[in-house]
Parts: sequence; C-alpha cells; structure tokens
Amino acid sequence: MSPDASSGGHADTRAQAFTTGRLIAPATPPERREDAAALSKTFTLDSVPQGALLRISALGLYRAHLNGQRVGDDHLTPGWTCYDDRIAYQEYDVTDLLKEGENTLEIWLGDGWYRGLLMWPPSPATDTWGDRVAAIAELRAGDETLLATDDSWSSGLSPVTAQGIYHGEDVDGGRATTKDGGVETLDLAPTFVPHETGAVKALEAIVPVESWADGAATVHDFGQNCGAIVRITARGDKGAKVRVSFSEVLGPDRAWDNRNYRAARAQFHYTLGGNGDESWEPVFTFYGFRYAKVEIEGNAEVARIEMLPLTSVPEIAGGFECGVPEVNRLVLNTIWSQRSNFIEIPTDCPQRDERLGWTGDAQVFAGTACWLADCETFLKKYMRDVRHDQREDGAVPHFSPDPTRLKPVRTRKNWSGDKEQVWAGSTGWGDVITVMPWQLYLHYGDKGVLEENFPAMLKWLDYLWSISNGPIIHPHSHWGSKGFTFGDWLQPVGDNRKPRPTIADDCAATLYFYISTDLAARIAGILGESEQQARLEKMAAEIKAAFAHEFFAPSGRIAHNDQTSWALAFLYDLVPAEHDAAGRAYFRRVVEEADYLIGTGFIGTPALLPALTKLGMMDVAEKVFLNRKVPGWLYQVERGATTIWERWDALGEDGTIYDPDMNSYNHYAYGAVCQWLFEEVAGIAPSADGPGFDKVTIAPKVLPELGHVEMWHACRHGRIEAAWRIEDGKVRYTVTLPEGCEGVASDEIGGGTYGAGSHEFTFPAP
Repeated sequence: MSPDASSGGHADTRAQAFTTGRLIAPATPPERREDAAALSKTFTLDSVPQGALLRISALGLYRAHLNGQRVGDDHLTPGWTCYDDRIAYQEYDVTDLLKEGENTLEIWLGDGWYRGLLMWPPSPATDTWGDRVAAIAELRAGDETLLATDDSWSSGLSPVTAQGIYHGEDVDGGRATTKDGGVETLDLAPTFVPHETGAVKALEAIVPVESWADGAATVHDFGQNCGAIVRITARGDKGAKVRVSFSEVLGPDRAWDNRNYRAARAQFHYTLGGNGDESWEPVFTFYGFRYAKVEIEGNAEVARIEMLPLTSVPEIAGGFECGVPEVNRLVLNTIWSQRSNFIEIPTDCPQRDERLGWTGDAQVFAGTACWLADCETFLKKYMRDVRHDQREDGAVPHFSPDPTRLKPVRTRKNWSGDKEQVWAGSTGWGDVITVMPWQLYLHYGDKGVLEENFPAMLKWLDYLWSISNGPIIHPHSHWGSKGFTFGDWLQPVGDNRKPRPTIADDCAATLYFYISTDLAARIAGILGESEQQARLEKMAAEIKAAFAHEFFAPSGRIAHNDQTSWALAFLYDLVPAEHDAAGRAYFRRVVEEADYLIGTGFIGTPALLPALTKLGMMDVAEKVFLNRKVPGWLYQVERGATTIWERWDALGEDGTIYDPDMNSYNHYAYGAVCQWLFEEVAGIAPSADGPGFDKVTIAPKVLPELGHVEMWHACRHGRIEAAWRIEDGKVRYTVTLPEGCEGVASDEIGGGTYGAGSHEFTFPAP
C-alpha cells in the first residue's frame, strides 16, 4: 500500500525508499527539449546474487539499461504526479540481467512532465517542478547494496538527441552513449513512494491495415486511433533520416491534416547508424494518432512500422454488446479513448499541446471508467494529486497535476487581459472531489477513499458558497476570476440562425453545487460525521429551495428550458413536486423539437439519458441514443470514428475538419453514456447499500431497437453477466451473480432478492 498523500507525512517513506543512493544529475545540464542525458556506472560482481532488485526513480523520465538490456517493460517512468508532493519509484528484479565480472548500469534521462513544456503558447509552463533532470537508484540483494547512485558516476549523452512530451523524439542511431562527463549530487529530498498504480504498458502491436504513397512520402493507416508510439525497423546508409509525422484523421480525398495538434510538433526523427536493420521506439514521449506519414531523406527504407498502444489500464473489465453494430463500436471507441487517455493520469486528449488531467472530463467519466477497467488505484492516485493541487481557499483545480499552481502561466486563453489567471474553481470540474470518490466507493467498496477526500470536499463546498455568499452561484464571466465556470462545455446549439436554448452559467453552477452538497451529506452519514451531515443536509435544502425560487416559473418551466437544465434537475430531484407534470412535458417537448438530437455538453450529456429513463420516457431515450445525425453518438461512428470525439461536430458529413484549433478525436467525456448502457439498459448497477458490488440493483430498461443486449463486468467478487432478448412479445432476461454479490430486482421485472448463480426473469416487452 502507498502512503496517504493527503496527510503530508512522508518522512518515514522517504527514509525507507533509498538508504544509500543519492540524487545525481549531469554536471553539465542538457538543454530542455534537446539531448537526453545518460548516467552510467561500471561495477564488478564476484558472482550473481539471487533476488537482485533495482529500485529507481528520477526527476524527469528515465529508461534504465543493465549490460545493454532494457530494465523492465514499463513506459514513461517514474510517472506523473505532483512532484513537489511525491515522486514514484519502481523496483525490478534484475537477477537475469547481471553477470559475473564487469557490469554496467545506464540511466537515460528525459524532460518528461517534470521540467518539460506543458500547456500552450504563447507562454506555456516550463520547469514547473524543477529545472534539472536527475536519477536515484539502488541495486540490492537482500541486505547488501551492490550499487548506488553517488558522485562517482559518469554522465554523457544517450542516442536521443531531442525529446519532449509535445515535441516528440529525435534519435541518432549512430551515436553510442557517451561517458565523458561528471555528475553532481543534488541537495534535494523529494518524497519517494512506491508506484501507486500500474505502470504504463504497451499493448499488442498493431500493423497498418493500409498504406499508400503521398508524393514521396508513405502514409500508414493503423485502423485505430489511440495514445501510442511507433516502432520502426529501417536499413540504409549512415546519416540517412526517417521522419514520422502523425495525425488522427485525414481531410477530404485523404489529404494529410494534423492541424489539430496545434503547437505540438509530435514527430519522430531517426538518423540511421548504417548498421543493417535498426529498430527503435520513442522512449520519452507518446503520441495520439491513427495515421503515420513516413518521409525519408537519403538512401534508406523502412522495412517495418508498428503502432504500440500505451495505457495504464491494459485489462478490460467490462463489455456490452447488442444487435446494433454501431452501438457495439461506440462502446469499443470508449474503451480505446479510456486506454489512450489513462496514461498515468486521466487526460483530456493524447495528441495536441495539452494532454492535461482535466477534472471535469474525469468527473463525468468516473462511473464509466470503473465499468470498463479496474481503475481503483489509478483514480485514487489521481485524487491525491487533485487534493494536493486544491487551493487554500478550497478551489479545486481545473486539471491535476496542475502546472500553473507553482508558477503563474498566461496563455492565449487569458481572456481577462493582464490579470493573473487562477486555474481552479469551476463547478462541474471541481466537483470531481465529491463525485469520483463516490464512484470509487460504489465500485470497490473502500470507505477509506471517502475518508481521505472528505476534508477536501468540505473545503470545496465552503468555497462554492463563498462565490456569491449564498446558495445561488453567480459565476464570474472572465476566465481566471473567482467563480468562473466552464458551464456545459461544448454544448451544441444547432442552427446558428435559430439556436436551441442553452443552460446559463448560474443555473449550471447552482445545479452542481447542489449535487456535490447532497452527495457530501450522504458521505458524511457513511463516515459517521453526524454534525457535518446535519450541516450539509441543511445547506443542500437551502440550495434546493433557492434553486426552485430562482429558476422555476409559476408555470413549471425551468429558466432556460434546455436539455441540460431539465436532465440535471430531474436526475437530482430539483424539480419541485408541484411542477413535476409540467416539467415532464417541457422536457419531452424540448427534446422532440430538437428532432431527438443531443442538446447537451460535457456536464449535461451524462445526465440526459439517465434522466429520460428515470421519468420512464424510454421511447425518447431510444430515439436520442440511436439518432445518427449530428450531434449524436452514432454519427461519429458512421463517420469512421474509432475513439470518442471532443466535439459533436468534429467532422462534417463531407469529411471537412471543424475548427482544428480545438478539436480532438480522442476525448473520452461523451463516452460516459456507457454507464447508462450498463446500469440502465443492461440493468445492473452498484448499490450504496452494498458498495463494491456486495449488492446490485437489477432493473433493465429495454430498448426494442437494440434487438438484444449482453453485458459482463469483472468486479471484486468475480464476473457479473446480464442479457436480455425479446421473444414473442416478451423479454427474457438472465443474470449471473458471483459469490458475495446479492441482487435486488425491481418490481417491474418481478422483484425479489437473489444470491450467487444464474437467474431468469420474463416480463412483457415494451
């Protein structure tokens, strides 16, 4: 178990992590984004000990080689955390890499997130956590130290001649690692902790499904967009160059287009050493792409190119299939977007000059994430960073780890002029502090995650109240000012000549203020915090009453009469009882008048179908979900998407790329609909009465157009399965529960409580 990073007490962990090794850096520091340094030491062993373990970490990113062999198969180590709080270390059994006599350990160092360029021009963040790359390592066998980093090591250059998360990587295959420099021990004492989740791994290699000439270049289509690197095998003359560029989509007529990468160079350059077949895969970066364009300068050829998808969550934990192939592809697209963006932290996208841990995206996707992968340690680790980045006034960061917290950053998005921006405090985004721990509790049953985050929840709620000194939040309109909110980010408005209604910022902010307050009150009850529970329940009641007064007309119409307002208000019981009937009618009408097209953005979309389902409007939910026009989930599938898009209209019907300045084709947020597929359509949902799948509710909502449905999920007790099929006007529904999991069926399918085993239900088809 890793220590609780919220406590701030790390001294003992640091003392135990490295007892003899020192942080060492090249005496002549390499320039940022240029050569990757190499630290090395040769040592002698009389015999090879059993159980030799290498414990290692770095400021920046490292890649270790022992006697010329790569140590382990992890990528992007030591990972990404709030480095001023803690840095992970890894431990590898290297017994098989040692030999009698002379041995050499090399540690290559890249900028990574630690001192690399983050965010976007004109003034991106650099040296956020430090300005020197360094390494620390100990090689031990039992109680004996065989080797440790100290001032006797040498420094030099690796074959990597340029590197950066956004920049990509350049390599000189003809340059051997040099060892002609000295090292400097750094007078720093970072908190080193065991890697808190699974390291980034490469999935099975993917080869191109099609390749074609583009002038003198060759374009390879791997058939799948994802966060990945490439591995090339090339041969040719010494000094010949191979340049690989990347893109997610192609323009009309397969025109090369990666404008949406913005300022990220995102390329891979390899200079041949002239030694026959030469293979390389980038070490200190990753890319987001489906297509790779290979250009060659000089006499050389690329004999093979492969895509190596990278992810921190390589194992799929759930699946959903039905009779509509496009829906099945949508689920698979969500899995690929999660894999691509769960690389050390939950990022927004893997391709452009961003790749940040946006809290809003993670908040809305948390439930789906836990259905599709085992995310317990991954998201707990992320929450430690979120808590560390929380501001003193309680504002929760827009993204974490936050490059702006330690150093002010001004960017092109500084809409408030010269005023220093505060990248924290947006409702919907900051509410990750309540929503994500709750989803982790539901899925994995660990009350500790609620205990760890509860103090931060209280700080966040007090901050929200302070914005307008009351229950109704009136957000500031300027980015970076206290109370600014993103609202329902990227909500579609339809035809610009007659746009559809959209939620206002004050309504969106107050809705989420209630959601988090009510949730925190429930959590307080679970934790036995009775005084806080009473305070929070009173606060939630005040917000609820104020919301009804502020946003409902006497007719029962909500202020902006938009899909997001209605969906969130109904889903979280904010529609006054006297307005229930009128509200239902308004909600149905606003969806029908939009021709069942989605009218919701980042915070409204996850609530839309669950709200319609809660109200029994399954006919409306079915039409919205299966609508194949833009904006719609299946529209992007029919446009050839293999991941989830950031924008509903990211690609036109004619293949035209929309607004490349902010347009990612690998953004998981709208994939949050998969939670609805599992919990409502397939009918299995975790219960707060028995978290960790000790108890589930069984309540399928049948959509006839799907034909049939099958789902599975690997929970801590074992495999859960559910399926329904319509036969002769009746629904035949089967559920299989593992030992330790109890199911409570809804009255609509017959009711009752069920234990481990397979169970069958039959009820009339809708």
